[in-house]
Amino acid sequence: MKDFALIGAAGYIAPRHMKAIKDTGNQLVAALDKFDSVGIIDSYFPQADFFTEYERFDRHIEKLKRQGRDIDYVSICSPNYLHDAHIRFGLRHGADVICEKPLVLNPWNATALQEIEKEHNKKVYCILQLRLHPSVIELKKQVEAAPSDKVWDIDLTYLTSRGHWYYTSWKGENEKSGGIATNIGVHFYDMLMWIFGPVQKSTVHLHTHDRASGLLELERARVRWFLSINYEVIPEHIKETGARTYRSLQIGDQEFEFSGGFTELHTRSYEHILDGEGFGISDATAAIHLVHEIRNAETTGLDGNEHPLARLPLAKHPFKK
Repeated sequence: MKDFALIGAAGYIAPRHMKAIKDTGNQLVAALDKFDSVGIIDSYFPQADFFTEYERFDRHIEKLKRQGRDIDYVSICSPNYLHDAHIRFGLRHGADVICEKPLVLNPWNATALQEIEKEHNKKVYCILQLRLHPSVIELKKQVEAAPSDKVWDIDLTYLTSRGHWYYTSWKGENEKSGGIATNIGVHFYDMLMWIFGPVQKSTVHLHTHDRASGLLELERARVRWFLSINYEVIPEHIKETGARTYRSLQIGDQEFEFSGGFTELHTRSYEHILDGEGFGISDATAAIHLVHEIRNAETTGLDGNEHPLARLPLAKHPFKK
């Protein structure tokens, strides 16, 4: 049984990490979040010590260490802009680290972490769970079996509705979340590059507070992509079902179905890591470079190569005139 500490216990994704720790037969020893709405811990590890102050959490981990109880892993579910600082915390305390995506916001942060990994002889793992999705694995096999000069035409559409709270939270601040392409798109970019090869060219057609769209030319695919957190862009037939999320990957004239099978992917990711086969910093860097490039790119406007939804009327920011 391994001992875990968790940073970001009140976050949306934290329960999946708690479940993964429990499902793999391990123990959550301590958790940190400045918010105290963490009753979910009782469903998994009611005996875990919880802290709302970083300094007290740090002191507790140090105390355990001096009592002969080392933390084996630190799991990180904190806001994106804090990931690299919290990863360093885990490494300095002699733990391996498991971090939610995006691992970091900037390429140079990843480079620095690789150096610190070596200094402490510990490992940083990133949750890239789509690489473990059975349908995605099967698609990768199909692509690898196809003629090497075949280039696929793909439309990626990911619409996940968010209310006004989003713009008040850290997620609505580009400096903290990295913006829409980073916050909700990074794992899709990683999946596409894992399957279809590295980026040859990236064009960003539009990038506003509630949507982003562009064209990725990969080694073996040409991807028109569109991401949005605005409910109004969701197709009417999807709204009629009561759903507030729409995920689609159109490959040629076929719809690639991977809407199901997500619930256990964090547990599968933990199993993968505990077996010594997790995805490290080098696996995550291509997507980090890409979202950094998208975030800082000048938008070209619509040029005829855009995703169809990019032509929808733009929306006003709810808090700006």
